[in-house]
Amino acid sequence: MTPAFHSWAQFVAMGGYGFYVWLSVIVTVSVMLVLTLHSFYQRHQLLIIIASRQERERRIIAAKKRKQNVGEG
Repeated sequence: MTPAFHSWAQFVAMGGYGFYVWLSVIVTVSVMLVLTLHSFYQRHQLLIIIASRQERERRIIAAKKRKQNVGEG
């Protein structure tokens, strides 16, 4: 088996297309990184929203129980 590139300089040059190849690699990795970070951010925000809604529901239930207890007593 013979190697496609005999030196690192040839590998980086990619047969004269190195600029386009490496630019596309950088753009692709950057987009994937941004999407991953954005997904983590959205998940964090969603968990905050869910927690606040659950807390609101707990307060509503507690207020209804207090109102019910006041009406009975």
